[in-house]
Amino acid sequence: MRSILPILTVVLAIVCVWYLAAVRMNATWVHDQAARAGQEVTLSQVIPLTLNQERPVLPAPHQVVKGLWDGVTGQAVTSKRSLVYHGWVTLSATLLGFVIGTAAGILLAVGIVHNRAMDQSVMPWAIASQTVPILAIAPMIIVVLNSMGVTGILPKAIISAYLSFFPVVVGMVKGLRAPDAMQLDQMRTWSASDAQTLWKLRLPASMPYLFASLKVGIAASLVGTIVGELPTGAVAGLGSRLLSGSYYGQTVQIWAALFAAAIVAASLVAIIGWIERGTLRRMGMAAR
Repeated sequence: MRSILPILTVVLAIVCVWYLAAVRMNATWVHDQAARAGQEVTLSQVIPLTLNQERPVLPAPHQVVKGLWDGVTGQAVTSKRSLVYHGWVTLSATLLGFVIGTAAGILLAVGIVHNRAMDQSVMPWAIASQTVPILAIAPMIIVVLNSMGVTGILPKAIISAYLSFFPVVVGMVKGLRAPDAMQLDQMRTWSASDAQTLWKLRLPASMPYLFASLKVGIAASLVGTIVGELPTGAVAGLGSRLLSGSYYGQTVQIWAALFAAAIVAASLVAIIGWIERGTLRRMGMAAR
């Protein structure tokens, strides 16, 4: 109970500030409507009117919760209006991109650790690649791949992998270099090859760093998928819900899609954390 109380306190404070902001930002429309009708409204009248608008500037928390509930339980999962359907479309591209990015990141990290030329040439390029805004590069990737006849889930997965591979590279390089000189010297006295040193020493030592980077990578992968859905005018996915909501001024729909994305990301991070605890426990290490 003591561990939950601080969290509940912070959540309650955020909700209170959110409600106050919703009243403040939505009050302009209420006063404008009253002025056009030649009427005056009191504070007691303004508050309920600002918290129940159809297209508010800032939806109130209960409106977002209702939008989430209706999107999840109020529609068939195969409906184009269902958040479950759109969430699955985004999740499938996210997982594919995450697998691609993780595999590329691990392979690149192994090469950087074992090859000085790669360390000095590839690592700076990997860092420089993250300085290019994803909003700028995503349309180019989509256009190039479409011109090659590559459509569907793969373009979004590639954009997702672009964001997720970098945390894995950095984490794995740090993890593979975690063994100290004495441990490496011990492997040499046993005449261990580079491959044996990698499998027996470097990879086990890198596991805590790998899982930490995977948590960052899976969240970045989801962001990449949603960004990849925006320039394509996608008709499915959480990105498409954001687009259609912005086109028609459905702010509740936008916020519901944002919270759905946050829930998906939190669930994916929690799953990786669960796998991390089990893996490190079996290896005799404590999760960080």
